[in-house]
Amino acid sequence: MPMFKTEEPQTSIQQTPHPVSSREPTSPCTPRPYTIEEEKMIQSLLNEKLDPQLVSYRPGPGHARIAYIEGRQAISLANDIFGFNGWSSSVKELTIDFVNEVPGGKVQVGVSVLLRITLKDGTYREDIGYGAGEFIKKADAFQKAKKEATTDALKRTLRSFA
Repeated sequence: MPMFKTEEPQTSIQQTPHPVSSREPTSPCTPRPYTIEEEKMIQSLLNEKLDPQLVSYRPGPGHARIAYIEGRQAISLANDIFGFNGWSSSVKELTIDFVNEVPGGKVQVGVSVLLRITLKDGTYREDIGYGAGEFIKKADAFQKAKKEATTDALKRTLRSFA
C-alpha cells in the first residue's frame, strides 16, 4: 500500500482583496508606498533604543567582550518594524575569498556576501558580510562560512536603516 496519496483534489483558488483592506492584491515584487502613518511609525520604532535583553556577548581580543545581536533577533526586529511581509532580503553576490587545507585534514573557507534588503516601497540598502568555516569536510566548511556571511550581511544591512 502506498504511503502517499498521489491524487490531488481539484480546487479553485480565487484571489480576492482582504476584507479589511480597500487595496487590490499586489504582487510581492510591486513596490507599495508607505502611508504617512506607516512612515511615522517605522521611524519611531527605528529611533527606539535596543532592548538590552536582546544583546549577547562573546569573547574578543585582549579579554574584551564584544556585544552583538543574534541573527534571529535581527530578523524578528525587522519583522516588528517593517512587518513580516514588509521587507525581503536577497544575496546579490557571493565571493569565495579563500580555501585552505590545514594540518589535520581540515579545510578552512572564507566567504564574502553582498546582501540587499528591500522594503515594500522599493527602498533598499546593501552591505557586505563575512564568514569563515573550518571542518574536516569541505562542504561543512562552506556551509558554515556561507551562513555566517549571510547573517553578518543581514545584520549590517538592517542597521543602515536606522
